Amino acid sequence: MTTHTLPVGAARRRGVAAARARHSLGRVLAVLARSVALFVPVFLVATFVTFALRSLSGLSPARIQLGENATPEAIARVEAQWGLDKPFLAQYGDWFSGVLHGQLGASWVNGADISTLIGLGLGVSLSVATFALVIGVVGGFVLGTVAALRRTTLLDRAITGLVTVISVMPPFVVGIVLVSVFAVGLGLFPSAGYVPAEQGFGPWLAHITLPALALSCDVVADVARQMRTGLVQAYGENYVTGAVVRGLGPRRIFFGHVLRNGLGPTLATLGLKFPALVGASVVTEWIFGLQGFGRFANDSAQAGDVPAVQGVLVVSIVLVVSFNLIVNLVLARVTPASQRGV
Repeated sequence: MTTHTLPVGAARRRGVAAARARHSLGRVLAVLARSVALFVPVFLVATFVTFALRSLSGLSPARIQLGENATPEAIARVEAQWGLDKPFLAQYGDWFSGVLHGQLGASWVNGADISTLIGLGLGVSLSVATFALVIGVVGGFVLGTVAALRRTTLLDRAITGLVTVISVMPPFVVGIVLVSVFAVGLGLFPSAGYVPAEQGFGPWLAHITLPALALSCDVVADVARQMRTGLVQAYGENYVTGAVVRGLGPRRIFFGHVLRNGLGPTLATLGLKFPALVGASVVTEWIFGLQGFGRFANDSAQAGDVPAVQGVLVVSIVLVVSFNLIVNLVLARVTPASQRGV
């Protein structure tokens, strides 16, 4: 009797585990398919609107290269060299074909390849934004979790007050303070500049730490608030009460039920955080002397370099969609306990 029961029980458990794995994989693939199906029309519409902005702006490479006093003949000659004498849809077709091949055109200001220029700046901004996101997620996770576990206590109120203060601190103010204290005062970090990771991990990390800390304040505040809210709500669900009744320990309840179900709001918040960190770092890059993606976008807009601005918008769209896809795939793995029959 016992000899047959154990293999049958083990086979049943393996069958249940395999069924859950197939269900989880199917859910992830469904999210991936929906995201891709949504990305294609969004990308087409966004790129079309982005390209149409050039026509609406009235800007021309001839005006930038020849000045405001250029003759109509000279303007027509320069615009023909840039293919601006073609019909609008033909211009869009040529530009979009280049975008699909990773070619964003040439700068109106200096004729340089925009893909190369964006790649140089994007490497800097991605390094800072990634580190800022890591700091924000770790710091916010710790603060939000502690506040939820000690909810309604003095520690919870202290963390809530700290998070409120952090959330209203502008990154450029934090950056100036960090430079004054840790770079100029203590000499622990460089005050400006950037060193690629290929030239040494230590120098690279030293140069991105202060700008990442300045950018991470908003992420810390948002993650902490969402973590506390999500965990407190999860603790009030029926499945947690059921787990307590079954005699499960606090640690198992937290990691097995509460944390997994409380992560949803936090992950959803992160969906737009990373692209926002990359694009909204103009002032921070000025403070720390970084030639990043945000500064390149700002300089291009001020110079009227429309192809460069269009390239920035395309890359921003790809960043937003890609990061949201990653977040949605992670969310697909975080199944509510009520749907898992716990």
